Amino acid sequence: MGDMTSEGGHLSAGIDLSQFYQVFFEEAGENLESMEQMLLNLDIGNPDDEQLNAIFRCAHSVKGGAATFGFADVAELTHQMETLLDKLRRHELTITAAMVDVLLASGDALKAQLARHQGNGGDVVDTTELLFSIRAHAEGQTAVVLPVAAAAPKQAPAATPAPTPAAAPAAVAAKVGTRALELRVGPLPDPSVADNLVDLFKEITNLGTIEPLDAGRDADGVRRFKVVTSSSDNDLIDLFGFHVAREHVHLMPLTSGYGFHDGAPGAPVETPKSDPGYGFFDDAPGAPNQAAGAAAAATPAAEAAAPAAAPKPAAPKAESKAAASPESSTLRVSVEKVDQLINLVGELVITQAMLAQNGKGIDASQYQQMASGLADLERNTRDLQEAVMSIRMIPMSLVFNRFPRMLRDLASKLGKKVELMQVGEATELDKGLVEKITDPLTHLVRNSCDHGIEMPAERIAKGKPEHGTITLIASHQGGSIVIEVRDDGKGLNREKLLKKARERGLDVSDGMTDAEVYALIFAPGFSTADQVTDVSGRGVGMDVVKKNITALGGTVEIDSAEGYGMTVRVRLPLTLAIMDGMSVGVGEEVYILPLNSVVESFQVQPGMVKTIGGSGRVVEVRDEYMPVLDLEKVFEVPRFDFDRSTNIMVVVEAEGGRVALLVDELLGQQQVVVKNLESNYRKVDDVSGATIMGDGRVALILDIGALIRRARH
Repeated sequence: MGDMTSEGGHLSAGIDLSQFYQVFFEEAGENLESMEQMLLNLDIGNPDDEQLNAIFRCAHSVKGGAATFGFADVAELTHQMETLLDKLRRHELTITAAMVDVLLASGDALKAQLARHQGNGGDVVDTTELLFSIRAHAEGQTAVVLPVAAAAPKQAPAATPAPTPAAAPAAVAAKVGTRALELRVGPLPDPSVADNLVDLFKEITNLGTIEPLDAGRDADGVRRFKVVTSSSDNDLIDLFGFHVAREHVHLMPLTSGYGFHDGAPGAPVETPKSDPGYGFFDDAPGAPNQAAGAAAAATPAAEAAAPAAAPKPAAPKAESKAAASPESSTLRVSVEKVDQLINLVGELVITQAMLAQNGKGIDASQYQQMASGLADLERNTRDLQEAVMSIRMIPMSLVFNRFPRMLRDLASKLGKKVELMQVGEATELDKGLVEKITDPLTHLVRNSCDHGIEMPAERIAKGKPEHGTITLIASHQGGSIVIEVRDDGKGLNREKLLKKARERGLDVSDGMTDAEVYALIFAPGFSTADQVTDVSGRGVGMDVVKKNITALGGTVEIDSAEGYGMTVRVRLPLTLAIMDGMSVGVGEEVYILPLNSVVESFQVQPGMVKTIGGSGRVVEVRDEYMPVLDLEKVFEVPRFDFDRSTNIMVVVEAEGGRVALLVDELLGQQQVVVKNLESNYRKVDDVSGATIMGDGRVALILDIGALIRRARH
């Protein structure tokens, strides 16, 4: 942060600007993120004016803040981006995929520059080639090769042809000659505002001359002026933009008699098609050299004139509303504060449980107010708890939004065509889980792209569309969130999986179900890839994916149809901080079973439990045998009430297996605040955490997955 103060200090004039840095960095980050999303969603063949305007505003906001705080490198790059984007939104240039690539690379470079200014380290970002490339695009040079300096430094020297840099400075520095333009201002509710622009123009002596074209006629709210100047379009629009919204300022060539012939001012007149250079002044940088190119450029430029002639006043209002809403409707709070709040609510839940337990014995008729007060407290505590938990919940779109860019780069690297579909991105998940689920999901998406989706030629040969589709789906099911990664690629080959498993010496048989065969790819180091690429090998690291998800209390399932694609389904609890549990008693101890793992409970009848192999015990439940675990023996619970019989079984399931737990009694169902045992004490086998009960005692929360693994072994 030290260098920031020196850079921004000269602007402060007694005000310490450093207090505003954090807000600038957060807003710039949000702007760059939304700019990237909009660029990825842009339809290059038919770009939406609204989106081009929004992308321009993002770059403009970052430039304004960077200039204020003295971050010259950020301001310079965003200024060049702004120039290109301004020409695109005014249809002086037609957007191409190469321009989108260069703008995306610029966004990456800006993120790196901002990270450096924020004090996160990193080298100074070299943007020379990016700046040249943006300028070249803005000047209309079509054969620009995108310098991949930001993304792949090794390729940078080869990215720009040798002769071009020599010619570039001359092209960039070329001075625009004096020319006559038509300036349209409007539509404005009060057209007389345009007269202020005339006064402003005249005050600045070196700009040129300005005179009205329409003799004060402003029936449509649009004023027209003849401007003779040597200044660039951008400089003029920047100047007028201080008084009038940029969307209301239009510059165009001045043709003979234009603005004077019948019906011209305000009439939606179709632009003469015979003017091939429409929208470009003579010798302008960016004017197409060939007649064909000029004719092609004429159409979008003509469309640019339409908004001025046939105004759509609703659009600017919508833009200003959209721009204002995030400021008014959101509040930024640090995660530490939210965590502290959740912790306090957790303590309140425990206190309320203690009061509820102590209040059970009171006579409700005698202490009616106290009883109703305790009931109200319980209801309010639960509502407060849910409200506070919802603060931590963030939409899955935050995770999904990183994939379009990643897939775009990955698909072009692999020579594949991939489309990404997102369903249920508004589904909410606990912030702590979102951070932990991002890496496993990234791995699954990369796998689908690399080894699921086939090459375009192979897909066409199979009768599939050339573009592969990867679908991300998030949905709520009960107390869990289910995230699916689907692809319409080649799917898993059962025979190939079995063959690989035998080669690795795994215990497999032809009688295994499909689900069991597909689960083989979770074996450590197991891969079905014929050659492992630098991207991924389906199976390499899948064991890590499963391990990470299981550690979060989740499960992974695979479904596949060979030749049609596969689905990986990840099921997770909604939050890790508070859970519904069933409390069971064993001797004097109380244990908590996660409610979503509990299947059923029943009383043990004589002859139901059978002993096998001398030591193992199983119980038959509806024609299914499952292992029996006696919690008294597992946790070595001391017993003082010897006459008591353990005759209740609770069936629990996790990781695709079931086990019956022997307990003394079922105590009830309640919400419990999960406390991390490992950070407060140490790791205990078969225990995933602890909670504080209503009477102040600590109860252990059982790790059902670990108990099932124990029973298997």
